[in-house]
Amino acid sequence: MTLDPNDLLRRMMDAAIAAADPAQCLPPHLLPLARTKHTGRTVVIGAGKAAASMAAAVESLFAAEAPDCPLEGLVVTRYGHGCPTTRIEVVEASHPVPDAAGRDAAKRILELVSGLGAEDRVIALISGGGSALLTLPAEGVSLEDKQAVNRDLLKSGATIHEMNAVRKHLSAIKGGRLAAAAAPASLHAFLISDVPGDDPDVIASGPTVADTSTLADAKAVLKKYGITPPDSVARALDDPSLETPKPGDAVLGKAETVMAARPQASLEAAAEIARAAGVTPVILGDAIEGESRDVATVLAGIAAQVARHGQPGAAPCVLLSGGETTVTVRGNGRGGRNAEFLCAFAVTVKRRMPELADRIAALACDTDGIDGTEDNAGALFVPGDLARAEAAGIDLVAHLENNDGYGAFTALDRLIVTGPTLTNVNDFRAVLIL
Repeated sequence: MTLDPNDLLRRMMDAAIAAADPAQCLPPHLLPLARTKHTGRTVVIGAGKAAASMAAAVESLFAAEAPDCPLEGLVVTRYGHGCPTTRIEVVEASHPVPDAAGRDAAKRILELVSGLGAEDRVIALISGGGSALLTLPAEGVSLEDKQAVNRDLLKSGATIHEMNAVRKHLSAIKGGRLAAAAAPASLHAFLISDVPGDDPDVIASGPTVADTSTLADAKAVLKKYGITPPDSVARALDDPSLETPKPGDAVLGKAETVMAARPQASLEAAAEIARAAGVTPVILGDAIEGESRDVATVLAGIAAQVARHGQPGAAPCVLLSGGETTVTVRGNGRGGRNAEFLCAFAVTVKRRMPELADRIAALACDTDGIDGTEDNAGALFVPGDLARAEAAGIDLVAHLENNDGYGAFTALDRLIVTGPTLTNVNDFRAVLIL
């Protein structure tokens, strides 16, 4: 059977995204809650790129299983990531740099859960992107100052763990503060993980769970990346009253967390597609981090090992990985971390293993459908593309050095454009060795 690299890679990507679709992954976890008799209020709140589709899934399940349960609430999602709901309000706001719409929505969400009684319950729907969307600056910190720090962090190459350590300590709602405000009501948080390791206190900066990072950690991150914060931010990070709730805090005693979707499940769904096509899947990891171009170099080297020595699997073989890479911006081109990864991958193949150019294909995308701040999910690289680039005068090395992966794959007509997928389990990469 002849393999079509383009078709197989796209089908694996589609399977990875479908595995994290809230309509599929959320109902089994919600069912016990919907079937539990409840006399108090049920308040649904949430934040993230999947928040609207998660809210729709809640409404659909409760309509079927608990039609008499009065649902109310509010979720905030990224612009363009909304979907129709009837009882739970959906607000759209800016991501990755927060705006006033996100601030106002966060304030309303905090007000919704404040003052609830022990007989009430909160359903919290949390997904990737929630950190920027659930923006309510700590007392004394302006939105503009928080935006400035966020922009500097995004350009610095800081990991998601590092960025969130800072975000939590500049927030009135993240780092467990939302759960604290909801007490004494019970809180049931359902999470879709977009972070390496699936750590609940990192997903959306952990608004419903105890925070393991400290004010000192946040200051250390800014120092590490040479970021000089505005005066209001510096004062906040020196204020011990702004420390977040820590593990064991009694105020979080009625909060529970369920992981509804994980990157690993998406990788396994893609692996099933590969097996059905007669291709051996090798899952390298669901929590791979590092500079996009460095990760590309490593994965290209593993692909060469497969092609030359049949290790860690014999061709045809596909190397699957997830996680979240970073980009230290040096140029002024366009492109998110996945386009950067793929551009670096193509350059590595050209420089170090040109004899394998017709045997290796790769895809890299963000499962939310948006690579960084662009309109594409990612891009695709298939046999023959290096020759096409050379014939068309497309200098991949120059594009890479200018952080212009978007431009490179636009020229090659290899961008993958899905639009918002309404979920988010972070990066999906597939390297196919024929």
